[in-house]
Amino acid sequence: MHTSQQSHSFGNHLILGISGTILSDDDKRALNELKPVGVIFFAKNFLDGVPYPIWLESFQQLIDQVRQYTERDLMFTTLDHEGGRVVRTPSPITRFPHAYLLQRRAYEVAKATAIELKSLGINLSWSPVADIFSNPHNPIIGSRAFGTTPATASQGAREYYRGLREEGILGAAKHFPGHGDTSTDSHLELPILNLSLEDLQNRELIPFQTLIQEQVPLIMTAHILFPQIDPDVPATLSKTILNNILRDELGFQGVIVSDDLDMKAVSEMFMQSGTIVRAFNAGCDLFIVSRNINSSALARTYKMAEDFTNSLRNGSLDTKVVEISRQRVDNLLKSTPQYSVYQLDQETLVKNAELAISCNF
Repeated sequence: MHTSQQSHSFGNHLILGISGTILSDDDKRALNELKPVGVIFFAKNFLDGVPYPIWLESFQQLIDQVRQYTERDLMFTTLDHEGGRVVRTPSPITRFPHAYLLQRRAYEVAKATAIELKSLGINLSWSPVADIFSNPHNPIIGSRAFGTTPATASQGAREYYRGLREEGILGAAKHFPGHGDTSTDSHLELPILNLSLEDLQNRELIPFQTLIQEQVPLIMTAHILFPQIDPDVPATLSKTILNNILRDELGFQGVIVSDDLDMKAVSEMFMQSGTIVRAFNAGCDLFIVSRNINSSALARTYKMAEDFTNSLRNGSLDTKVVEISRQRVDNLLKSTPQYSVYQLDQETLVKNAELAISCNF
């Protein structure tokens, strides 16, 4: 692949999921052809029910193979690792409680979590949740949020992010512009939130503002429709929400990453030509395809890559837009540590387990 093509390849904007504990032929092909700039791991990528040294070695081999097939030395190796029900790793990696229970322990817990993540070769955690637990009937956020008010959610998310940052793990504030008030699950359908911009400014946006002040490097979008702000498309595809509100109004200069494009809320949209152009023009820099929910995920990823190339070729996607986006991703990648996998000592694991227990009281 010659350089100009490589500099404008969809892989520079792709975070891809892997099918299991070893690379399948599909994985090898996708990694080699698409060359994603990052991977997202799930429980299915760790051997379960075997001793720690064994699953750790298997995971190390998986990461090594990923690097080999993408031919990338620098990559984002990522994990959804919030605590509570959002933990993918086998024991003895500590299962910290969900964010809502951390309260004053958020900083300590994030530091301990980051040390464990580094030992797995992970450099980016899809956390903290900057949503507010504002709707008690929310099926998807709830206790994953740090608090029920803008102040408590902001404080918890900020302390958690500081802990990650201090130990050398990238954090990502999610799900912009706020998923806390929904009553439907975007994994299954597109939630609609009838909030005005003023409603968002008075509540939802406050934790994100706090994290932007802390210079959080990534912000993840929400697959939610806000008809009062942009009646046409969900936040992931909305220029009003990502460009006008997040970039211009809140001054965020970092990387904007889509939530998982496998989710039913948007998966069909990304099968259509022109969606990828819309996402770039809205302000998305990185796209996650987890291959965790949807069996047609790989076909859709190739479709997006093809749509991306065709749109550049026919001029419907401006090369300048892609160039600026790639620069943002590149700058972050260059400053992202690349960790090798190693076994944690017993003392650290015992101390972290005790910290986890103490959060429940």
